[in-house]
Parts: sequence; C-alpha cells; structure tokens
Amino acid sequence: MSETDTVDTSASSLAGRLLFGSGLAVLALRNFEDLDGRIAYADAKGVPFAEKSVPAASALLLGGGLGMATRKLPKLSAASVAAFFIGVTPVMHDFWAADDEARGEELTSFLQNLTLLGAAIAFFQRESQN
Repeated sequence: MSETDTVDTSASSLAGRLLFGSGLAVLALRNFEDLDGRIAYADAKGVPFAEKSVPAASALLLGGGLGMATRKLPKLSAASVAAFFIGVTPVMHDFWAADDEARGEELTSFLQNLTLLGAAIAFFQRESQN
C-alpha cells in the first residue's frame, strides 16, 4: 500500500479538516439564525420555493460541514458541500446581473463560494483515493 492509499492522520490534515468543516457548519448555523432574512433574500433573487429551499440548502451545508470536520461519511459530506455551492453560488451571487453598487460585493461572494467549492471537490477527490 502506497503512502497515498492510507488515510492521512497528520496534525496538519486534522487541522485542515476541522477548520474547513467547522467553518462551513458555522456558516450554515448563521443561515438558520437569520432564516427569515435568508429566505427573503433568496425570494428577492427569484429562488423558487425559497421558504423550503433555503433551509434545505443550509442543512446540506451543515451536514456536509460537520461530516467533513468529523470525517463521518467524508465523500457524502464533501458532495453535500459541493452541491450547496453549485446550487447557491450562481443564483445568489449573480454579479453579472447586479447593478454597479452591488456588483463588487456579489463578485467577492461568488469568488469566495467558488474557492470553497474547489476545496470541497479536492476533499472529495482525496477521499475517493483512500
């Protein structure tokens, strides 16, 4: 068995998983803390069934983040996080359609989400190799 075939239990790997997963879980919890506001924002963006889709998307992020942090069902957890960002990012942070005043903030949020999506995909790929 090669080095890449084993589970990495190094301190840096553990710290990375804990930081990434717990950070995502906290973002999800913040969504739930202001659920009415998040639903109103999604509704204003034209999200269908916002009152149901916002809590469902937040649950994907929460479950995925907790799973990644604790390494429980890691591939499913990473896929949940990726699904959240794939679904949410282009709809909620459509900087190309924003007015001049909001464009910069939407672009920043879009790029942040794109970065987190990339990390979730890398985590999924890494877990697929183990």
